[in-house]
Amino acid sequence: MARVSLGTKRAVLGIAARGYRLREFHLEPLPPTPNLAFMEEAEVPLEHLHEEIHHHAEHGMVPWISWVALSTAILAVLAAITGLLSGKHANEAMMSQIQASDQWGYYQAKSIKAAILEAKTTLASEQTAKDKEKAAQYQEEQTEIKREAEQKQAEARANFHKHEVFARGVTMFQIAIAIAAISALTKKRRFWFVSLVFGLAGVVFLVLGSMAH
Repeated sequence: MARVSLGTKRAVLGIAARGYRLREFHLEPLPPTPNLAFMEEAEVPLEHLHEEIHHHAEHGMVPWISWVALSTAILAVLAAITGLLSGKHANEAMMSQIQASDQWGYYQAKSIKAAILEAKTTLASEQTAKDKEKAAQYQEEQTEIKREAEQKQAEARANFHKHEVFARGVTMFQIAIAIAAISALTKKRRFWFVSLVFGLAGVVFLVLGSMAH
């Protein structure tokens, strides 16, 4: 009897080591997780363009260049705020995913214990009251752990979505500032209008990211 029980334990542990979890003693693949490997905090390295625009605004003879400099400064502030929000939600998504992975590992450990107990009661002539109590306890704990793990995964996905939206906003602001610099250098107002359009798109992404749940 002891020899068969030890073999059952090794078989269950071998199954768990191959990346599967046990729920109600049936094999199920682990739930998919959002790809967080490529999340990076958005940066706005446009200081040189700011200097060029302000230089042309101070020494240029075209009056509207000053408005280009003003709009560029506003765009830079918005880009910095959006970049900070993007990085914040990237970090929160990563932390939530780590916590979800920990919970799934805990769930897997409980599943192994439940499977071993099931194998023991199957081989035994009858199930004791203590075994029944343990089986009910494992089932209850697994349900709670699974709920917490799925909640953390949902939080990770929500934060990752916000990170992506804010990152798009940063990109729009960067393009807007670059085109504003072209407008100041070439003294062509149409480039400034294009810059404002991209800046408006960045504001839209900023608002969408703030409203996302």
